[in-house]
Amino acid sequence: MECPYCASSERKAITKSGLQHLAPPPPAPGAPRSEPERQIRSTVDWSESATYGEHIWFETNVSGDFCYVGEQYCVAKMLQKSVSRRKCAACKIVVHTPCIEQLEKINFRCKPSFRESGSRNVREPTFVRHHWVHRRRQDGKCRHCGKGFQQKFTFHSKEIVAISCSWCKQAYHSKVSCFMLQQIEEPCSLGVHAAVVIPPTWILRARRPQNTLKASKKKKRASFKRKSSKKGPEEGRWRPFIIRPTPSPLMKPLLVFVNPKSGGNQGAKIIQSFLWYLNPRQVFDLSQGGPKEALEMYRRVHNLRILACGGDGTVGWILSTLDQLRLKPPPPVAILPLGTGNDLARTLNWGGGYTDEPVSKILSHVEEGNVVQLDRWDLRAEPNPEAGPEERDEGATDRLPLDVFNNYFSLGFDAHVTLEFHESREANPEKFNSRFRNKMFYAGTAFSDFLMGSSKDLAKHIRVVCDGTDLTPKIQDLKPQCIVFLNIPRYCAGTMPWGHPGEHHDFEPQRHDDGYLEVIGFTMTSLAALQVGGHGERLTQCREVLLTTSKAIPVQVDGEPCKLAASCIRISLRNQATMVQKAKRRSAAPLHSDQQPVPEQLRIQVSRVSMHDYEALHYDKEQLKEASVPLGTVVVPGDSDLELCRAHIERLRQEPEGAGAKSPTCQKLSPKWCFLDATTASRFYRIDRAQEHLNYVTEIAQDEIYILDPELLGASARPDLPTPSSPLPTSPCSPRPRSLPGDAAPPTGEELIEAAKRNDFCKLQELHRAGGDLMHRDERGRTLLHHAVSTGSKEVVRYLLDHAPTEILDAVEENGETCLHQAAALGQRTICHYIVEAGASLMKTDQQGDTPRQRAERAQDTELAAYLENRQHYQMIQREDQETAV
Repeated sequence: MECPYCASSERKAITKSGLQHLAPPPPAPGAPRSEPERQIRSTVDWSESATYGEHIWFETNVSGDFCYVGEQYCVAKMLQKSVSRRKCAACKIVVHTPCIEQLEKINFRCKPSFRESGSRNVREPTFVRHHWVHRRRQDGKCRHCGKGFQQKFTFHSKEIVAISCSWCKQAYHSKVSCFMLQQIEEPCSLGVHAAVVIPPTWILRARRPQNTLKASKKKKRASFKRKSSKKGPEEGRWRPFIIRPTPSPLMKPLLVFVNPKSGGNQGAKIIQSFLWYLNPRQVFDLSQGGPKEALEMYRRVHNLRILACGGDGTVGWILSTLDQLRLKPPPPVAILPLGTGNDLARTLNWGGGYTDEPVSKILSHVEEGNVVQLDRWDLRAEPNPEAGPEERDEGATDRLPLDVFNNYFSLGFDAHVTLEFHESREANPEKFNSRFRNKMFYAGTAFSDFLMGSSKDLAKHIRVVCDGTDLTPKIQDLKPQCIVFLNIPRYCAGTMPWGHPGEHHDFEPQRHDDGYLEVIGFTMTSLAALQVGGHGERLTQCREVLLTTSKAIPVQVDGEPCKLAASCIRISLRNQATMVQKAKRRSAAPLHSDQQPVPEQLRIQVSRVSMHDYEALHYDKEQLKEASVPLGTVVVPGDSDLELCRAHIERLRQEPEGAGAKSPTCQKLSPKWCFLDATTASRFYRIDRAQEHLNYVTEIAQDEIYILDPELLGASARPDLPTPSSPLPTSPCSPRPRSLPGDAAPPTGEELIEAAKRNDFCKLQELHRAGGDLMHRDERGRTLLHHAVSTGSKEVVRYLLDHAPTEILDAVEENGETCLHQAAALGQRTICHYIVEAGASLMKTDQQGDTPRQRAERAQDTELAAYLENRQHYQMIQREDQETAV
């Protein structure tokens, strides 16, 4: 039997462990101590004054948890007022901004990202300890007992439900039977991504050498110079941090470079996820100085891999830096595509843009990806000595924007459009902050350039020689308005200008590692057909190009445009870069492991989800499954990938009778639908169409496949639910419209309010048909919708949204609250979804200055707050685009 005294002592220790006893060890003697008022950092500190276990703070709007310092030290509780909160990206604790200094008093540090160097412990074998953190909310199951964690959603709940490690992500119930004190000191495995995580034991903080004698300084300086002359320039200066790796054949250490300017705000958000899964000192923000310093520091790490998060320009920047440093062997580069375009990412199977794939899966893809080669081409431009002075253009330049390209080099029409866009954006950057606006400008520029015919005489002013063969006569016969020298199959945001494999029988198959360029000519007709599956005129495949221009012509190098003066341009193979290509994953299939045979055939139900329901219910897989609409059943081979499965699903549109009785045949399947992964993550996420051939059906589905159809009506507008265009279903309590005599008075507003308060849907419907005013307000300014929300009547709310004027959505009562404010404060997620999708504004504030999202945060409903924040951002973009279109 357990000793009551021991159990009590152990329970008290666990209660305090997240605040005091489980903190990382204090810094070694001689390490700089933290100042009383230290800067609140949102980036990793690489200076010699870096603090051991320092948090990386980001502002957060979602409260999500009580202040981690506890009531005893919480400044906000003492002041009894609302203050801003911050969240540590590396350990995910939340504190009030004024309470950050209080973490020093309770001795809680973040997971350590390095270790202190010293004469004793540099060569000693070391291991990583767990970094235990108390959690009031925790997903998943307890590692000890296998039971789920009881979630505490009430605002006043202070109970700690779990203790989890911010390194390996293991979680235990916060009780003696599950979490033993012996586990505090045991080594940490670093979790499922241990192969790519750089352990903090590899990163040492060095001490600056101090020499008191001037003579010894001079001698050491002289010897230092002699040594540095033999070493590279990167090894000739002192750095505060040293990388001392312990190589392992199973490890593939990863450096992550994120360009926060790519993809709107995607880069800034995704960097926080990488800080959580990895060591913060292997994640770098490219806006803080570029990739060179990090690559120099980690140059001796064996089997290193790089993940470039950004567009193709970001990838080219990193590859050029690797060329400068001449790392041997060069680390392979994987891509997380942000923004638009991303032709190199599409070529290497990384897709056309990041949507919502979990970062954990991305890390697995990088670890398991195949290493391939990518040709890189030199560009050398010299002024054309034969061009006369009459051909000179004052706005032209003699230098190309880049001297190497990975994707393509082009001249003519497409370069002219890109150049005009680039120059206009440089002159007025504030006018180009919307993707819709950018597309409108591109379309307008292309149309005006087409009318002016500025590139129609391109063939008269160029001479092209490929591998010694003069193609000029052939080009003059074709009269192209654009010529592209292509290295990869993709161009112009995913098109295939050389044509699909099997269509070019007169040439060798196109590859990105064969040392050949594809030369393609485009007329205006073939350019227009490019977006609908067409291709250009295939001219040749060659190893070397000599291009001579006799006048200033717009050109672009991997999307970087300029107007190049008359020049002689030589294109030749520079080298080959090592890249990571996303591989097809059979090991990821959770249903059919290596021990189980793959079935010959699979019979799978197909259900589709609307975009409205996907955005509203992404946090809850079960609710999203309930909101899906059955489409039909497909029978596919057991080893089918999604590309083959798509062909079977497309046939369901042509065979409505095979969809089953439950399938809503009144609404066809949209051509823009995509697959949803419903099994391998904690939530649904979209699969890029360009990556369908990389995923097996068994990876994303068990008995049912879910697809996202952006044109499907949401749950609030389905044919089986009441809508403004379809009458409500009749029921025994549904009243018949009564015919009133001419002198009969319509129902009073008080009757309508009483029906809404009592949740009497039939009575409200009867009163409305009898002439009742659905816009009636009480003495406090509350509408019928306010009363329906307060009682939580979904049926009444939906009826009012369908039949009342739209003004009811943003009507405010005397305290400035809309019905959406009320629903958010009460945590009514479904009703919030109805009101938002009906068109209510998420930017309106009450008398306290709070938006509906902020009311949800006060109620501590993080999922609802996240949904409202997402829709608020969407509304702002939509409003801006509508104003632009006008």
